[in-house]
Amino acid sequence: MTTDPVASSPVDAPPPTPPAGAPDLPSAPPEAAPEATPEATSEATTEATSEATPPARGPRRPRPVLLLVSGLVLGTVAGGGVGYAIQANRPPTPLPPVQVALPSYPAGALDPAVAAAAAPSPLAIDGDLRKLLLSAPSASSAWDDYPDTPSWVTAGELAEHEGRTAAVFKQLNTRGFRRAVEIDWKQGDLKVRVSLIQYTADRAAEAAARTLGRPLEPFAPEANGGYEVDSTASYWAETTEPFYGADAVAQRGTVVMEVKVFGTRPVSPEVLKDLAKRQWERLV
Repeated sequence: MTTDPVASSPVDAPPPTPPAGAPDLPSAPPEAAPEATPEATSEATTEATSEATPPARGPRRPRPVLLLVSGLVLGTVAGGGVGYAIQANRPPTPLPPVQVALPSYPAGALDPAVAAAAAPSPLAIDGDLRKLLLSAPSASSAWDDYPDTPSWVTAGELAEHEGRTAAVFKQLNTRGFRRAVEIDWKQGDLKVRVSLIQYTADRAAEAAARTLGRPLEPFAPEANGGYEVDSTASYWAETTEPFYGADAVAQRGTVVMEVKVFGTRPVSPEVLKDLAKRQWERLV
């Protein structure tokens, strides 16, 4: 049986060779590359990032500063514990007694004279000052609304009698003013005011200061003060009515006595001296 040769397949056959002199034909276009999927892109980015990231470092060793601080802390704690253990094992130290022996003084006899001399001296004048004031004459009358019987007065009332009311009020209250009494009366053309001003025991020098600072004539040999009579007229506050003044002042202990006389003509020195002397005698 005769077998015919099998013809080769067109697929397996090589491409035909163009004849000589034939024009070049365009070759077939290359096949397009397959598109990259999102999964592929993510895997590629992960691989690139992993290649760019450096490997993680190993654990760091403690620095010398930390070791030094740790050693100091442990040393302090250990030293405190050792010191506490040593102190706890020591016997307690007894405390000194709370009550000590009282000082003792040698016994001796007390001299009454020495004790009296060392004691503070009593006030020269104390008690109700109103009982020490002169009384108004029977023929006299009240002078305006001033007290015509011995009465207590305040520092403000005393200051109102002066032309420098605010200054006198401050002076009295800052220089140991304690209390004062006063009596006023009017007789004929004369107006009389008698005052007793007492200072605190530690400000007796302020009482003496009221009697100083101006030349005074003595009205009694034993009196600590004097008197003065004005030869020129003055004027009552807020009026044009003239008056002549005369006053006497003296100090005994913490008490200052003041006697003032006002008249429409110059006051007789004898009238003023008589009033001042009688008031002084009531203080001694």
